[in-house]
Amino acid sequence: MRADAVRTRKQLLDAAAELFAAGGAEVSVAEIAERAGIGKGTVFRHFATKEDLIAAIVGDLLDDLVDAAEKRDSLREFMVYGVGRLADNRALCEVASGSVRHPDVQAGMERLNEAAQRLVDRAETREGVTGRDVVLLMTGVHQAAAPLRDAEPELWRRYLGFLLDGLLDTGSSAPHSRT
Repeated sequence: MRADAVRTRKQLLDAAAELFAAGGAEVSVAEIAERAGIGKGTVFRHFATKEDLIAAIVGDLLDDLVDAAEKRDSLREFMVYGVGRLADNRALCEVASGSVRHPDVQAGMERLNEAAQRLVDRAETREGVTGRDVVLLMTGVHQAAAPLRDAEPELWRRYLGFLLDGLLDTGSSAPHSRT
């Protein structure tokens, strides 16, 4: 790529990442182009569809979550990290809940679900909990706290605590022990 094309692509990706994080996947290509200081046609020269652009932005975030799951010692640590990332990025939350059907995003979600499953397999959780459940529950915690985010930006931590108390086997009913 020519230097100006590389620079334009970086402006586009930076603008898209910022707008998707704040506004979710519903942000328009026109808004992204305007923020990047380019035309809509230029967006489509770099990315054939809006979903391709979303996949490019969210792919790195999914890779980060997979890496975090692989490096964490406990399900609790991963979920705290994961919900924190979701709280910072509305598009990531939408992708994690399954609203974006791009093949690259689906592959990233599958890797994330598998990484979360490995943590579930090592944890003591209630019977039947899956890695996919963990990922969806993380998005649920974020969604529950999102309406009060401006007034109480750390509320998700409280809700995650409630969730973890119910998810992890602490000697209450219906436990499932995994060693």
